[in-house]
Amino acid sequence: MNEGYKTPAGFGEAEFIEKRSRFIGRVWPVETETEALELLKEIRSKHWDATHNVYAYILREGGTMRYSDDGEPQGTSGMPTLSVFRGQEVQNVLCIVTRYFGGILLGTGGLVRAYSQTAKLALEAAGLAQVRLWEQLLIACPYNLYERVHRELDFAGAVITDTGFGTDVSLEVLLEKGKAQPLNEKLRELSAGTVEALILGEEYRAVRLE
Repeated sequence: MNEGYKTPAGFGEAEFIEKRSRFIGRVWPVETETEALELLKEIRSKHWDATHNVYAYILREGGTMRYSDDGEPQGTSGMPTLSVFRGQEVQNVLCIVTRYFGGILLGTGGLVRAYSQTAKLALEAAGLAQVRLWEQLLIACPYNLYERVHRELDFAGAVITDTGFGTDVSLEVLLEKGKAQPLNEKLRELSAGTVEALILGEEYRAVRLE
């Protein structure tokens, strides 16, 4: 079975206030270290007046993990931020938490909680997607079987990417790798052997988790 991996579904941003300190968390899906560092440079430029710009990122390729406390006491910010994503097994992710000091010291435990909570809120705002290897299928079926074929595709967890209406209904579909054979058995059964999915290729794609 192709389990794939989890990554942010998109950009997410959230704010958290703790004893007048303002924490702004941002999460992005990233694929390279260069991409992560460019975003970090952008945020540092935008928030040049912030007290700290703490970051953490995890890259699938090479198993790269990096973090920085950016001047906060060691172990109170970068590692707790990284741990949020390690705990949920999220990869290809960058999180930057910008802090504006509010004048009241939070202490070690307070900082850990604040940075962890801000990272969690930003990840919730971004949402999660599952990246899997999908097979690209092409299915042609007569109009009188279209609804039944559509139901089988829903049951199989397929993603319909295009539908054409000509002499027959033409469906372009993404299906998790390894599920084409049982789907074809169902299609042949309901169509007396006249409808079958043709495998055109395969691709990795992220699908948002509900």
